[in-house]
Amino acid sequence: MSAPRELTVPELTVPAAVHDPVRTLPIVVHMDDADTTYDVVDALSLSPFADGAQPWARTTRLDHVRPEATLLPAGAVPVRQASGDRREALLATGDGWTLRAVRWRGGGGEVTVTAVSDELAQRILAEAVADATTPLLESADSEVELGFWYHSARRGGYRTVRAVDAPEWADIRGNYAASVGTDLDKVMAFRPRPTAGRLLLLHGEPGTGKTTALRSLARAWHDWCQVDCVLDPEHLFADPGYLMDVVLGDDEDEDDGRWRLLLLEDCDELIRGDAKRTSGQALARLLNLTDGLLGQSRRVLVAITTNEDLTRLHPAVTRPGRCLAHLEIGALPHEEAARWLGDPGPLAGDGATLAELFALRDGGGAVNAARTVRPAGGFYL
Repeated sequence: MSAPRELTVPELTVPAAVHDPVRTLPIVVHMDDADTTYDVVDALSLSPFADGAQPWARTTRLDHVRPEATLLPAGAVPVRQASGDRREALLATGDGWTLRAVRWRGGGGEVTVTAVSDELAQRILAEAVADATTPLLESADSEVELGFWYHSARRGGYRTVRAVDAPEWADIRGNYAASVGTDLDKVMAFRPRPTAGRLLLLHGEPGTGKTTALRSLARAWHDWCQVDCVLDPEHLFADPGYLMDVVLGDDEDEDDGRWRLLLLEDCDELIRGDAKRTSGQALARLLNLTDGLLGQSRRVLVAITTNEDLTRLHPAVTRPGRCLAHLEIGALPHEEAARWLGDPGPLAGDGATLAELFALRDGGGAVNAARTVRPAGGFYL
C-alpha cells in the first residue's frame, strides 16, 4: 500500500464575529490507494462546510432522474467529475456555493449544496433539481412504485424507489385456495380505521404465493398507502436509529394523509416462539411499532411473511387486536390444483403449491407427494 497523501484544506477567511473552530483545529483529509475518485469529490464538497466558509447545507434525494438532467444550476460547469459502472459524481462551484451531485445506475440521485447562507443553498438546490425527475410512464398500468430501504454504513438508512410488476387481484385470485381467496378479498378491500390492528401476517411453506399476494396488495392499496420493502429487517429492529429513519421518513410525506406499509419478508427468527430470547429487543420494537407509542404516532402498517407454522409463532405477535389479519397461504387442495392445471394426471398427493403448479404447467418439476394439505383458511380480525 502506498503512503497516505494529505489533502489540506486551504485557509479561508471567515467573519471575525463568527467563532471558527478550524482556527485551532485545521482540517486535514488523509487519502491512500484504498480511496477512490468519488472519495475525492466527497472530500472537496465537504471542505467549505467543514471549515466554516459555507456553513449552510441542503440535501435532497431524487427518484427517476431524467437521463438528460445535469443536476446543476444554469451556467454551472463541473470542476470534478468521476464516473464508473454504478454511479457518477460531480462537483461544481459558484459565487458563495458548492454543489455535489451523484447519479446512480438505477435511476436515483442525490444533490447536496453548501453555501454562505441558507437562502442561497435553497435557491441553488432548487435550480439544480428543477425538472430533473420524471414519473413512471402512465402506460405501465401493471406496475406500482415500491420503496426499498437498506442500511448503508456511510449514509445510514437509505430509501430507493423501483417500479415493480403488480398484478390485479382479480387476475390472480385463482392461484389461491378458495377460502384463502375469501380472506384475501377482505384484505385487498381494507381501508384504515381506528379499531383495526396494524400487523398483517402471511405464513406458509415456500412457493405458495405470499410475495405475489403482497405485490397485488400494493396495487390494491395504492391510492391511500405507500409500500416500502425493508431489505434488512434484522438490522432494522437491532438499530433504533435505523428504525426511526424508516418509521419517521420525511415529515413532509405526512401532509398528504397517506399511510405506509412496511414489508418484512422471511422474518422467521423475529417472530417465532423463542424470539424474545434469541432476538433481544427486536421483538419488543416490532410490537411497539404495531400498537405501541411509536406505531400510534405514525400512519404505519407492517406486513410480515414467514415460512413458520402458526403454532410456532410467538403468542404476542398473533394476539387478538394486534393483527389486521393473519393468514395461512398454503398449497391448493388436489381438486382446486387439478382445476388450475387443467389436467389432473401429473398431480400426486393431496395438492400442490403455486410454484409446483407453474413448474408442472411449464413441463418441469414434481409435486411433493408426501404433502398433507391442511384445510385452507386464515383469520381476519
